[in-house]
Amino acid sequence: QVQLVESGGGLVQPGGTLRLSCTASGSIFSISVMGWYRQAPGKQRELVATITSGGKPTVAGSVKGRFTISRDNAKNTVYLQMNSLQPEDTAVYYCRTEGVYGRGVFNSNYWGQGTQVTVSS
Repeated sequence: QVQLVESGGGLVQPGGTLRLSCTASGSIFSISVMGWYRQAPGKQRELVATITSGGKPTVAGSVKGRFTISRDNAKNTVYLQMNSLQPEDTAVYYCRTEGVYGRGVFNSNYWGQGTQVTVSS
């Protein structure tokens, strides 16, 4: 009953910026945690950042100081501001929601389909 749609990926040069967004649609009452994972070719999916409904963020050490996560609860949207992008940031970025409650939805988790981020000169 809940769908996640990511946007904002693309091709950028090293040192550039991108802003990803993910919007959850459906009859949603609340989302406990929203976050982002990424998966590069041949590698395991890894956690990038999370943010609670109260606005408490966590950021992986590999992107700390460069990426910022935020959310708009009224819009059921989470953002990832990506600054100083490097080639090693190249991956498919997946939106993740946990603890989703809504009409007919109880403590459910969801994945988005992913958006490609490519950092290359």
